[in-house]
Amino acid sequence: MRYAILLMGAPYSSQAAHSALRFARTLLGRGHRLEGVFFYHDGVHNAARLAAPPQDEPHLVDGWAALAAEHGVPLQVCIAAALRRGLLDEREAARHGKQGHSIEPPFELTGLGQLVDLGLHCDRLVTFGP
Repeated sequence: MRYAILLMGAPYSSQAAHSALRFARTLLGRGHRLEGVFFYHDGVHNAARLAAPPQDEPHLVDGWAALAAEHGVPLQVCIAAALRRGLLDEREAARHGKQGHSIEPPFELTGLGQLVDLGLHCDRLVTFGP
């Protein structure tokens, strides 16, 4: 089956992000396809490259990046939700005159059209929220 994940929970403030990552690894391990992960609302914080959790906690940002590297899963971040929360990639930081950026590949800023496309082309769109 072809799956997509919609993640709306921030890392470490609810179980949503950790559960979504475990679900993604499990379905890939069972031979299913994960067509993409779309980060929306507070879920965009999962793409913050400056996250530095304590060593005894899972590093969810690195976990998503590893998933993308190992399986080629696109990690799509809603641009509107990200900008509202101060999360910008290098291009958006330059466009808005900011000195730094907090999102970098494999995370990609995209629009809601990407979420609609995932929903249309997958067998299941599974949502994780707080």
